Amino acid sequence: MLEHFIQYLSFEKRYSPHSIGAYEHDIQQFIDFADISSKKDFQEVNSFLIRGWIVQLIDDGISNRSVNRKLASLRTYFKWLRKEGEITSNPLAKIQGPKNEKRLPVFVKESELDPAKTSLLFSSDFNGVRDELMFELFYQTGIRLSELIGLKDSDVSEQHIKVLGKRSKERLIPISNQLSQTIQLFRKMKSKMNIESPKLFTRENGKDLYPTLVYRKINAILGTLTTSDKKSPHVLRHTFATHLLNRGTGLETLKDLLGHANLSATQVYTHNSFAQLTAVYAQAHPRGMQKTK
Repeated sequence: MLEHFIQYLSFEKRYSPHSIGAYEHDIQQFIDFADISSKKDFQEVNSFLIRGWIVQLIDDGISNRSVNRKLASLRTYFKWLRKEGEITSNPLAKIQGPKNEKRLPVFVKESELDPAKTSLLFSSDFNGVRDELMFELFYQTGIRLSELIGLKDSDVSEQHIKVLGKRSKERLIPISNQLSQTIQLFRKMKSKMNIESPKLFTRENGKDLYPTLVYRKINAILGTLTTSDKKSPHVLRHTFATHLLNRGTGLETLKDLLGHANLSATQVYTHNSFAQLTAVYAQAHPRGMQKTK
């Protein structure tokens, strides 16, 4: 059953491998909890069982946000089961998850990303140039981890990159001259090493990158630049968005650059931007630091 659902997500919904992996993990976790071993068992799942699963997840220290993501995965799965005629009703129809804690996106300060400082972190060999290019692409374009790994060499021109985002939607993102030069340098290194791959990024043996490798590389780089607890490719995506907003980029433009389906996903960055403006005002304006009597 689960295998057929995963095929549905992959071939009909065209979800990314990362999203599919999350769905599979969440649903399998519930199947193990409910001790489901046959199609018939799904018909016996009820709201009491699901609430019991929620309680266990919370007791295990799983955040409300993660619990709600797991419920969303399960809700989609049971909708599919009903559509396929395997169950007659969806037991999650009246289930509400715990309230999410409001968290602002974590980002790196501009002062911590001084080009003169970051360039010293990378060697001039294949891995060094590749890792620097990965880091700069994340920061200068705001692309997602899955988008970077899937980036084809043919998707890159001197002035922009063509990104295949969620729901297979394409978008064009402009790139700087410096970034374009680094891309050309990396291409030359690949050519000298006789690496033939349709992907822009590869390992030294010519094989594709994988998420854990990229995550580990970016985590190590950010670990030398910032004291923030969170260090991941997505932090650089948040940083890209926050820095653009702080420099006057409009929300509609930022939405298009990030590949968001609607403005609501983009507006979360305005909180960071306003916090930045408040801090600047407090430091710069003559009355900014004065306390009210």
